[in-house]
Amino acid sequence: MSQSYKAAVVQAASIPDDPGASAVKAADLIRQAADEGARLIVFPEAFLGGYPKGASFGTPVGMRKPSGREDYRRYYEGAIDLDGPEMATLAQATAETGAFVVMGVIERGGATLYCTVLFFDGERGLIAKHRKLMPTGAERLIWGFGDGSTMPVIDTSLGRIGAVICWENYMPMLRMAMYDQGIGLYCAPTADDRDGWAASMRHIALEGRCFVLSACQHIRRDAYPADYDCALGDAPDTVLMRGGSMIVAPLGEVLAGPDYSGETILYADIDLSEIARAKYDFDVAGHYARPDVFQLSVNTAPQRPVRRIGAEDDLAV
Repeated sequence: MSQSYKAAVVQAASIPDDPGASAVKAADLIRQAADEGARLIVFPEAFLGGYPKGASFGTPVGMRKPSGREDYRRYYEGAIDLDGPEMATLAQATAETGAFVVMGVIERGGATLYCTVLFFDGERGLIAKHRKLMPTGAERLIWGFGDGSTMPVIDTSLGRIGAVICWENYMPMLRMAMYDQGIGLYCAPTADDRDGWAASMRHIALEGRCFVLSACQHIRRDAYPADYDCALGDAPDTVLMRGGSMIVAPLGEVLAGPDYSGETILYADIDLSEIARAKYDFDVAGHYARPDVFQLSVNTAPQRPVRRIGAEDDLAV
């Protein structure tokens, strides 16, 4: 296992209505970060497929406007399939660079969309995914709910890597489930650019005694189509998300960021030996736990709405 290496968080604007172009931009950014020596590269929430900041999808309480249905259709068409061409673009970039990439996407699953994080290994391509368990607020109009079957912490040569998306980070039980899996590189793709986010990332680093890598887009109104329904206005230079990406060490030291200046890539050196040093006096899922008082049950089974029972030939006509 590599004890020390460079990691990067990408703070950049996606191309919300063109996942293919976003994938090409992501591949270029992967190569750029790898050229600077980064071996772990984390992208923001919904970098492919787009985060619809300020959109209402025509849904006042108790009604759905036809214009909102059309907005959703366009958003659905701009999402990705896990066997689509965008995946080949990203896999090629990770294969060329050998980087491990954590990528936020909007994933089509049948007729439902999911806010998802994909994990790409330079040697093996796409190896795992995490679907957001709890979309926040109006996100529930447009995204489905993930289940406990996609909460991986992946053992890699760079350490144990997992991802928790945006306000999932405010779910204590989800954090505990990740700590229990021994997460050391806690990736937090987000769309939250508020000042308080930095405090949350430092808290999680201290709580989990892990490195926290948070990536948020820096994106303006002019990245979206001209007819995009945006409650924040239509002035092209309006900043819809201002970044705030950062990297934090296991004792809460900020190694990079938060940065609100524009599109950039932030870098920090990761020393995995810092994790053991930090857990000397606090291991939330180990010697600091009190399982005689508190216990958490985690259902990791896929939750399917239809279960078919019986042999296939029973269905023959």
